[in-house]
Amino acid sequence: MGDDQQRSALAKASKPANNEFFSTLVTANHILHYHNVVDAYGHISARNPQDDRTFFISKSLAPALVSNREDIEEYYVSDASPVNKDAPKGYAERFIHSEIYKQFKGVQAVIHGHPEVVLPFSISSIPLRPVFHMGGVMGAQCPIYDIQQHYKGSDNLQSLLVTNEHLGAGLAAGFNPSTMMSKTTNLIRNYIVSSTISAASTPDFPPNPTVLMRGHGFTCIGATMQEAVNRAIYTCTNARVQTTAMLMQGSYNIGLVGERFGGGEKETGPAKHEDIKYLSERECKDSWTAISNTADRPWQLWCAEVAASGLYENQMGPVPGA
Repeated sequence: MGDDQQRSALAKASKPANNEFFSTLVTANHILHYHNVVDAYGHISARNPQDDRTFFISKSLAPALVSNREDIEEYYVSDASPVNKDAPKGYAERFIHSEIYKQFKGVQAVIHGHPEVVLPFSISSIPLRPVFHMGGVMGAQCPIYDIQQHYKGSDNLQSLLVTNEHLGAGLAAGFNPSTMMSKTTNLIRNYIVSSTISAASTPDFPPNPTVLMRGHGFTCIGATMQEAVNRAIYTCTNARVQTTAMLMQGSYNIGLVGERFGGGEKETGPAKHEDIKYLSERECKDSWTAISNTADRPWQLWCAEVAASGLYENQMGPVPGA
């Protein structure tokens, strides 16, 4: 880095993030709660726009109750330690955020939640895949992080919580897994974290923006806070649509079997089986490309929804784009 670049970086790092940044982060917390992505648990963070070595996330608060700058703490990407040495208790799972920021320079926001609609896909053999155009935002596949494969002897608790750097690094690797999915289930279940992967082989923004966490929830990322919120909400919507479709399709298939064998058919071959139709990888990619051009529309609506609610308070001023 040349002298001019060093001076520019230092000047940028010494300039604090502005009120609009924090107002967006506060409102993002509220939107995620309003849409049942988070409840008392779950969190969103944002990389410091002035210094990519740190990120901001709320203190140990329910997301709906975050309201001002004092509710937000700054942490180092390197080890998830607080910049303020006297900082109060923070989220135990802030390592989810720090390790993702550490591995992927293009990621600017991270969301983690435990929505019930997504959880069944984290513990079953049924993959969560895009089934409608708005679901393309979550990516063509959603790898599953099985934390049991990442515990070490030094982990005193196997609570499924991501509470240290190596567990966070294992989760972060799921956004760019080094093993391919099963061809029969179209699902990346057990990806391998390779210690030989070089920084040069790691993309700035990974190919899988959503990762499920076995028996725990999910984590998604974004190039902006608005993008991450969009991804989180429509991942949950896709899960609801897919679940409904699978229930309908299952009932239909059972009906076909009943008609065939109950009617005394003499045919002995396999009973007819129909599956639901998923988006192709190309459709998934192109759907998000098209929808991302109008992503400001739902953001405006979501901001208006939480502003009209009597529960949420944002003391940081107007939200950009609201």
